Amino acid sequence: YPENFFDLIIIDECHRGGANDEGNWRAILDYFSSAVQLGLTATPKRRDNVDTYAYFGEPRYIYSLKEGISDGFLTPFRVRKYQTTIDDYTFVPDDIVVSGEIEHGKLYTEDDFNRVIIIKEREVYRVKLLLAEIDPNEKTIIFCANQNHALMIRDIVNELKTSSNTSYCVRVTADEGAIGDQHLSAFQDNEKTIPTILTTSQKLSTGVDARNIRNIVLMRPINSIIEFKQIIGRGTRLYDGKDFFTIHDFVNASQNFYDPEWDGEPIEPALPATPTSNPPTNTGRTDGPTSPRPEKVVIKLADGKERQFQHMTSRMFYSVDGKPVSLTEFIESLFNTLDMPDLFKNEEELRAIWAVPSTRKVLLKQLESAGFAIDDLKSIQELIEAKNSDLFDVLEYIKYNLTPVMREARAVISRSIMQTELTAKQMEFVDFLVEQYVVAGVDELDDSKLETLLAIRYRTATDGVAILGSVDIARNIFLTFQKHLYKPHKTYASAGN
Repeated sequence: YPENFFDLIIIDECHRGGANDEGNWRAILDYFSSAVQLGLTATPKRRDNVDTYAYFGEPRYIYSLKEGISDGFLTPFRVRKYQTTIDDYTFVPDDIVVSGEIEHGKLYTEDDFNRVIIIKEREVYRVKLLLAEIDPNEKTIIFCANQNHALMIRDIVNELKTSSNTSYCVRVTADEGAIGDQHLSAFQDNEKTIPTILTTSQKLSTGVDARNIRNIVLMRPINSIIEFKQIIGRGTRLYDGKDFFTIHDFVNASQNFYDPEWDGEPIEPALPATPTSNPPTNTGRTDGPTSPRPEKVVIKLADGKERQFQHMTSRMFYSVDGKPVSLTEFIESLFNTLDMPDLFKNEEELRAIWAVPSTRKVLLKQLESAGFAIDDLKSIQELIEAKNSDLFDVLEYIKYNLTPVMREARAVISRSIMQTELTAKQMEFVDFLVEQYVVAGVDELDDSKLETLLAIRYRTATDGVAILGSVDIARNIFLTFQKHLYKPHKTYASAGN
């Protein structure tokens, strides 16, 4: 082609080679220098001899992750953070040093684990926590400290898995070569469910187009906002039925969400190190001997340590405009929202709204529009130790500082009130409603569930209506049960939490 043949050249992933002074692409771009050259990238770079901005200039258009999610082009995400009592470690005499040399008195932190010190029990404990949180059939990528760590995590997952398939969890790193590429190709195939979990270190940070990834697991520190964006991007692909994906953070990498560069401009170049009068002697290739790399320390915990492990999982919360906020800020915002008179004027009105499925649904929609989704309310429910209570109790607790009431206590009282009003056959349906509500919560009392509940209890909804008397009677029992659930009763003081 002559030099002026093209009017426009588009360079996708332009941070990879087009802006590199020494790359092969640069010669092509220089040859067609008369054309308009448009660079596209999700991760512009300013370092490592690749300064995307120096070549292409300032961006003509920026489209953020938040905008992509809001516009429906990317999948939203949730964050679950994990903390354990062994997120750091200091050697104690009753622990056993299997190999290597321990540094007495040193506090080993996340940057040290699986690089300079290995505690397998710690990794087993983390994997157990993860497997308890995820759907075992959902595609998952686990980012590990290095290739050996990825191998260890792969083996632990396969030891603990419920699947009988030997390829349930596989490692995809540089060491796997062609076999790893085959595993990755099968993982990307949305028609296949095996392999389900991949462990990796660096290889899958970019360039993996697997649309049905539901979990991104961070088991190594991520100190680069560029790499953090790349890793999170693995889960944002759209897929039918995929409403969100979850980031499982074991290393507090989600602090990157607070970095102003998370959804904005790329990182500025790091300043070069100040020269010293005594530079390192081993700065490149040398013919002399080099210092041996320190041997990793492998630790087996003393008996009883595993039983002392405690953990705390937490979710990140977001304001209505998509910015991460602390739990305190989230609670304060929820309190202020509940104080708005267009939701309800007092506790009595809140009870009345919640007691009717149609108005309850409207209230939950209003809260969701204000930035408080049902899953957020359920997270608060866990934090206030009210898992056996009702989402109603979350609102009561936040707004009126009232102690949550157990669902069983509410249901028993509602049943006792109705017992004097209904026939024995009708009370059998009430007992069934009690059971469903106590086990599954208020979701089972939605308007749309009545027909299903009748079919479960009586084989078909038609049979249920015939036994209860009529459609109106069945619906009246359904609604009256709920009305009594949320009436204030003094007996809650003894029957509640």
